[in-house]
Amino acid sequence: MLARTRTSTGEKDQGFTLIELLVVMIIIGILAAIAIPVFLTQRAKAQDSATKADVSTVGKEIATYYVDGTAVPTIAIASGRYTLTPLAGTAADIGASSANVSVNNQTITDSTHWCVSLTNSKGSSAPTYKYSAKAGLGVGACVAADVS
Repeated sequence: MLARTRTSTGEKDQGFTLIELLVVMIIIGILAAIAIPVFLTQRAKAQDSATKADVSTVGKEIATYYVDGTAVPTIAIASGRYTLTPLAGTAADIGASSANVSVNNQTITDSTHWCVSLTNSKGSSAPTYKYSAKAGLGVGACVAADVS
């Protein structure tokens, strides 16, 4: 009798019950609800890091330019590349720009008084970063104190 019961219950184990499937779906939903906001926050932080890297690169290129150059340059983004152009010279390619980054403002007067800031439209709550001869890398747009 016991052997007969074992074989009949063994034949019935062919799949999951509806309750088991619903529990698994609920667990997956909870995990997704936790993971998606974290992922979106990390994406904004990555955009901010790209902006910081770009403004640091541009600032260092301006400082390097002033080692040999004396004319006041301008910074622009053309075809996804940063260009540094002296007033009476040709544009020099100084590297690729990250996605969604634009030149916010720039104030360049001489080798010790300059500031450039970049903005990322997809960044977090503080997407503007600046680099100046006076203070180096910072958050926010260029102000008069950065170039005085």
